[in-house]
Amino acid sequence: MSPMRDFALTRPARRGIAAAVVLAVLALAGFFAVRSITPPAALPTSAPAGDFSAERAFEQVRTIASEPHPAGSPANAKVHDHLIETLRGLGLSPESQDTVTIQGGTLSASAGGAGLARVRNVVTLIPGTASTKRIFLVAHYDSAQVGPGGNDDAAGTASILEIARALTSAGDKLRNDVVLVLTDAEEACLCGAKAFVDQHPLARDGGVVLNLEARGSDGPAIMFETSENNGRLVGAYSAAPQPVGTSFAVEIYRLLPNDTDFTPFLAAGFLGLNAAYIDGAAVYHAPTDTPESMNRDSLQHHGENTLAVLRELGGRDLAGIGDGGDATYFPVPGLLVRYPGSLVLPLAVLALVAVAALAWLVRRQGRAGGGRMAAAAGLTLIPIVVAPALAQGLWALLTVIRPAYAALPIDPYRPLWYRLAVIAIAACTVLTWYALLRRRIGPAALAVAGFGWLAVLGVVLAVLTPGGAYLATLPALAGALAALIAITVEKTGTLAIAAGAVVAVVILLPTVLMLFPALGMPMAGVGAFLTVLLALALLPVFDLIHPAAGGARGTEAAKARRLGALPAVLAAVTAIACTATGLAVDRFDAEHPSLTHLMYALDADTQQARWLSHEADPQEWTSQYLTEPAGTITALLPAFGDEELRMGPAPAWSDLAAPALTVTGDNTSGTERTLRLLLKPQRPARFVTLHVAESSKVTQATVGGRPVDVTGVAGAGWGFGFVFHAPPAEGVEITLTVSVTGPVTFRAMDATDDVTTIPGFQPRPAGVGVLGSHSSEMVAVAKTYTL
Repeated sequence: MSPMRDFALTRPARRGIAAAVVLAVLALAGFFAVRSITPPAALPTSAPAGDFSAERAFEQVRTIASEPHPAGSPANAKVHDHLIETLRGLGLSPESQDTVTIQGGTLSASAGGAGLARVRNVVTLIPGTASTKRIFLVAHYDSAQVGPGGNDDAAGTASILEIARALTSAGDKLRNDVVLVLTDAEEACLCGAKAFVDQHPLARDGGVVLNLEARGSDGPAIMFETSENNGRLVGAYSAAPQPVGTSFAVEIYRLLPNDTDFTPFLAAGFLGLNAAYIDGAAVYHAPTDTPESMNRDSLQHHGENTLAVLRELGGRDLAGIGDGGDATYFPVPGLLVRYPGSLVLPLAVLALVAVAALAWLVRRQGRAGGGRMAAAAGLTLIPIVVAPALAQGLWALLTVIRPAYAALPIDPYRPLWYRLAVIAIAACTVLTWYALLRRRIGPAALAVAGFGWLAVLGVVLAVLTPGGAYLATLPALAGALAALIAITVEKTGTLAIAAGAVVAVVILLPTVLMLFPALGMPMAGVGAFLTVLLALALLPVFDLIHPAAGGARGTEAAKARRLGALPAVLAAVTAIACTATGLAVDRFDAEHPSLTHLMYALDADTQQARWLSHEADPQEWTSQYLTEPAGTITALLPAFGDEELRMGPAPAWSDLAAPALTVTGDNTSGTERTLRLLLKPQRPARFVTLHVAESSKVTQATVGGRPVDVTGVAGAGWGFGFVFHAPPAEGVEITLTVSVTGPVTFRAMDATDDVTTIPGFQPRPAGVGVLGSHSSEMVAVAKTYTL
């Protein structure tokens, strides 16, 4: 038989009708798949008392995020007091956990050495009727130093306040205790969460944590991280009215060096779920992270889901909630599909077997020989490799056209058109490849190869990242089974092909759309790769809509080839049009500024000052300050380690007083010297640092009453050091044991966030903003002491 025979076996006269019907079905499936990850409409303030209302919560957002409020600032103290007052107004008994703690998460390995902070957590208990385990609702109320934190994390904090209001006003009496934990100093060092799990009595027996975060201003609230053995917890999460989460996201996040307040809870043995909305990430940590930037539908989704999951967990016997293995799960219209992790590898193998059976039947019926299928398998690597490369090339081109894109934290302000361009590029690549090879290799061989690569990838993922295996396994399994039905039961061919394609669309399309904001345009190739997987699963549909040339020759064959190339041409035109539209609509302006980084450092010993920046290729505004090549500043600011920064000369400002380091006790015993010190900032510092010269080995250290690991080093010439966030005005007490009896050299530094007050600073013009970096706008003053 001719290798041109398709799976659908539709007569040419009816081929157009069948193609139109299948495309309509797939469009409908795509519509509902997108709707399944679209946030619900925000409920008004008039919503029933027991419901979550984003408009009510937004009133709290306005108060919390009225100005930047980093840990230790007067503005943060105002937010702290507002939270206490609000919770008391609900009839609760909140307390302030005021303490010093060591930082948590991977941040503890920072170049500056150990991290500590004084924190003021707000904690309150809503007692259950017969608690089996405590449930902890967690969000942080501090903001980054340059942004008001309208989304990160006033959204989470306001959601918890609205949830508390809903529980208390509706008279809900949950079975299990609920503890509200509004943490401090998350942005600095995760120190609030670490203080709670290490020191608070309510944390001693562990429990289930629901952490609420935000990394942007838009999009669905995605449950992106879980504790291990999450099967039963995911079952509880499926009680949410619109659950959006994927085990693939959990697998990715476990590989990334990212942390939230959820991290210290996990490290302490708590169970739980971590959720955030993440689109619109250009405002992340920046001055543009205002209440007005928030999509209130995202806030509604965040709080509504959390309240439902809390009620579900609140009524359960939570004993054994963490037993069993991880689940595989993903959203489909109307529900969250989930199945045990124990099925992941068997399903992957089953998909591989189904594809092998399809290949055998295709060969047996003469639709394609072994040679054609082997050639197709090798040639299928072309779109798998080329499409992601082209997507990355698109982003590289965009950063050449608009260099300020390179400074954005994750995404442009309005990335939609660029994302559509990436999808179109991937579609164009596959469609071009298919049009060129369809007649030479045959549609059956190409489809078998596409399903085969999906099945192989499914097995690989099942072994390496089980939570992501479904992305390849289920489309391969559904597609292979559909194709088997199509070529054995001819009357059901088109219907079977449509059913297999619907499975692929419903599973892969939401993941493509969720992954773009998760990884951003700098990793556009990943989105293109997943789009190629979807396209490979749809190859039988491509064949259905491809003109059937059959044995035509001459003019008819040429016409068929031209028509066959038309979808690829349309995809290419779409990619170009979307890119051009993106460049037209995503322009920098006062509301969407380009992001620049600038800080000022003064050496109080020499009265020499430097402008510093993280910008590898300084933007026009920043370049006026940065006249020297990049270099390390370990001698000036040990807390920055061996990091390379661009720099330039700056005017010394003698009004900036360095932090004072004084000796309050000095005891020498043999070859060891024990020093009791007081490090006191002379200006309202966001943090202070202290580092000891490498020539003096510190064997023991206590900072702010907390023992500190002495193994951390800051860089060449410096040994033990620490960073202390939100230092008290009276100073930080330090005790060091040093294995030397002679003088010890220290480098002390403090930092404020008022670079605009430095002489020589030129105000940013409209359209030029501040990068949401923890050192943006920083003024650092360092001084050496020998004691």
